[in-house]
Amino acid sequence: MASEWVCMPRLYDVTKNYFPSFQTFDHPLKLSTVVDSKGTRAPSLGSNASSRSSSMSVLVEPLTQSFDGTDPLSQFAKQEQDAIDPLTSMASEYESFKKVKSKIRDKESVDIVDETLNWNSRRLTILNRFTTSEKLSISTSFLTAPAQSHLGTDTIKVQTVVSDKVKFRLEQLDDFEDGSVRHMMDLTQQEYIQRIEQLNQELVQSWHNDQRVKALKIAIQCSKILADTSVLSFYPSQFVLITDILDIFGKLVYDRLKQKSTSGPESMRQANMDSARDTCQNWFFKIASIRELLPRLYVEMAILKCYEFLNENYENALVRLTKAIRGIGDPLVAVYARCYLIRTGVSVLAPNKTYIYQNFKDFVTIYQTTFSGAIRSELNRQRVDMIVYLSLYGPALNFILEALVHKNNLYNEEILKDVQNVKNNGTILMAILHAFQPEFIAAHAFEFVNVLSLSNTEGISKSQLFKALGSSMSTSSSLCESKQAFLQEVFKTINTFTDPREYIMSVESWAQFIATNMSINEVNRFLGEIHSRVSTSKTVCEKHHQQLRNILDKIVQHQKDIEQLLVQEYFLVYLDLFQKESLKVEACKYILDIYKRNGNNHTNDPVVINALMYIGKILNDYVNALTVEDEKRQISQLICHFIRKVYFENDFEKQLSFYVEARGTFSNLDAVYNTLVHSVNKLAMETCQIVQYKHTRKTLGFVKACVAFCFITIPSISSVQQQMDLYLLSGQVALVNNCLGQADSCFEEALNLVPELNKSLEMEGKSRTMDNYLVSFLNNMLATLVLVPDSPEQGVLYLLRLLLDVMQNYEFVMDSLPAVVYLNALDMLYVQSLDAFPYHIPGVVSNDELYGHDPKFLGEVNNLCSFVVEEILRRLSQLGSAQQYKLQATLSLELLLRIVRYADLAKDQIFLLAVNLGLLAMKHEAYLEPKYIPRILRTLEDSHKIMQDSKSPQASYIQQLLVRLNYK
Repeated sequence: MASEWVCMPRLYDVTKNYFPSFQTFDHPLKLSTVVDSKGTRAPSLGSNASSRSSSMSVLVEPLTQSFDGTDPLSQFAKQEQDAIDPLTSMASEYESFKKVKSKIRDKESVDIVDETLNWNSRRLTILNRFTTSEKLSISTSFLTAPAQSHLGTDTIKVQTVVSDKVKFRLEQLDDFEDGSVRHMMDLTQQEYIQRIEQLNQELVQSWHNDQRVKALKIAIQCSKILADTSVLSFYPSQFVLITDILDIFGKLVYDRLKQKSTSGPESMRQANMDSARDTCQNWFFKIASIRELLPRLYVEMAILKCYEFLNENYENALVRLTKAIRGIGDPLVAVYARCYLIRTGVSVLAPNKTYIYQNFKDFVTIYQTTFSGAIRSELNRQRVDMIVYLSLYGPALNFILEALVHKNNLYNEEILKDVQNVKNNGTILMAILHAFQPEFIAAHAFEFVNVLSLSNTEGISKSQLFKALGSSMSTSSSLCESKQAFLQEVFKTINTFTDPREYIMSVESWAQFIATNMSINEVNRFLGEIHSRVSTSKTVCEKHHQQLRNILDKIVQHQKDIEQLLVQEYFLVYLDLFQKESLKVEACKYILDIYKRNGNNHTNDPVVINALMYIGKILNDYVNALTVEDEKRQISQLICHFIRKVYFENDFEKQLSFYVEARGTFSNLDAVYNTLVHSVNKLAMETCQIVQYKHTRKTLGFVKACVAFCFITIPSISSVQQQMDLYLLSGQVALVNNCLGQADSCFEEALNLVPELNKSLEMEGKSRTMDNYLVSFLNNMLATLVLVPDSPEQGVLYLLRLLLDVMQNYEFVMDSLPAVVYLNALDMLYVQSLDAFPYHIPGVVSNDELYGHDPKFLGEVNNLCSFVVEEILRRLSQLGSAQQYKLQATLSLELLLRIVRYADLAKDQIFLLAVNLGLLAMKHEAYLEPKYIPRILRTLEDSHKIMQDSKSPQASYIQQLLVRLNYK
């Protein structure tokens, strides 16, 4: 039926209908552009402001007018909020007020005790660090066995009568005699923590059941546990667990007294305050009657804040407790008692540091007892070495010193002077280096180096001290003037360390300081020294790989100019210290990531490029068939970013040479090849822009080399889809540069890959068909083939014929999609029949100029049109058999429009085909949108008018067609 197809010449001009435009002065989405109907605007817009306002008022969006220029969703939310009943509104306002007030109160408490002294931030660290696998024991009267559960809290009823309450408490005291204390032995650490938690819950429950004496007894027995040092390595964690209970006890007592003093009417306020004071005195009298020193001190420190109700000076109490702690014989127990005293003291007497300094001096006074024979004997019994034992002092001593020097440098110099005269002062020096402000340490840098060099403490090595000094100096914003001399003094001691572990541990902390403050030559020398000391032993490198990696990370991260670092002699050599391939790969990935973020926008330094190529080659060689996709993606992104940064400006040949070298280096990464193809195509287009489409012999040869690079590189990519896209893109670049032979080869290869394309692709765990991608690709190809001149060796429209052959052989999942491509092929063929194509490429002779509207060429075009129409009709028949009437009707109307526009309706078969297509669509009108067919008919009417105006013979046939379709 389509064998009589003849393309009709276009006898009319194609014009574009533009939307009406007007000048505007404000962004249309800006709220201030919403104006009322009066059109009032600011006078600053000029004399014609009123006319502009009136014109813009017509364009105001209806929803905006309805809600007075506010966002509709916000308006709805406001209306919903206004609809709340008054009581609910008042309740919500009251809750909001309470929250604000609570935030203010919390903020004030945080201001009193700065975040630096926040114990909660240290608590978890201590519990995780100080653990034990040994068996623990606990002695208490309040953890009963299941068989004795009748003695628990479930059998105790709350007494409401005062006389009964007194009697009940006297009975309690009898039950809690020392003879009832139970000893729980051989507890694991987890069981021990569970027992402590049970004590905590028992205390709170007893308090809420009005059993104050029992709560006090629990607090006393918990405090006694802190005298137990049978498992030394667990003592800091034991301190944390017990003081948590004491903190809760202190808070319960304080809140109870506070409530008692502020409750009742205003007229009873003074009486209530007096009652609270008497109750508070009673609490302190009870605590003072505790026989043992340690629980008496801890319980009093727990309720220290309650001195507020006695109107007594906190300072006197703190000084008294400081002196009382001197009675504790064990130095470890004593230092943690001082720590707890200062913990509670800073919350009530933050500015005053006198008692804190006195506690520190008292610790220094008894410090030598930590090395006494009795302590050493206990360490030998528990098989704890001096290194571990001295580390137990760290949390307490660090907190004491941090509280002492916090926002106050009054005692710093005095402390540093006193410590110099202390024997075995390593423990105190470590605490000083952790607690003192880095600025103070930097200001006294040489003095610290001298003190640390002379320190000789069992259990605290010089490497630990210099590591702590390096960490502090790295965070200091103000440094000593003679940085070079200072660094030399530091490394005079560090270089004397013969143990590789001590040496690496020390230099690790100085890497950031050197990278931030020293010259690039000093950094290079630093890396060289480490390499010379460590590279001699493979075992050392493997054992300390994490420290070596930390040094590299700090150097790379804090070096201001990463490119200067890359060209240093010992930088790449340092990478050889990582013996395991996986470790070296991670280091290389980090270097490229830092270069990506901190490097210059472009580089053309050959030394930098070679260094990055070396690093990239390590990553490329690591990739194999077993490498996970995410790892490949990360490595590819880093290398691709490096490739895009290499830019030799106008030296295009050097740029192409770099891409050739990169292709040989990164052979395992498809994404890198993809980037290289895109980069070379961009290079060819930049050349074309420079010569303005007028190539010389040299530039044409360069562009052909670029296309050849792409043509050779693309087959190495494993993804067929990527290959097709790149071939099409490279062919388009070749066509623009008038490399016709290369363009034909790229297009042909792209089409030949279609049979190899997978029918579906796995994306996000779901299988997705590739039909839509293929249709998009073929449509792009058809638009390009419009301008591709025929090759004299291949014949008329060879590439189009190849595309149609590929279409016939490919099995689409969706039956309607091939017809869409055929319809677009019909558009392309009609363009081929025109005297002049709608667009051209400068310098490229397309088929309109090549054939000059030759009848033989037009005959081939008409034959291909007939073939395409036959294929569309065949697809329509298949859709009808599959009862896909909506698709069948839609495609029928699309073909009808093309017949009216392109074909000679004077041919009977063509005219009859158009009528049948229209009738077929109307037969299935129920499956279409109601306005679809009327819109198509209006389009036919518009075509009739255009043809009639241009006096085309097609006009009468279109009119007949409309009549046959029962158009009214």
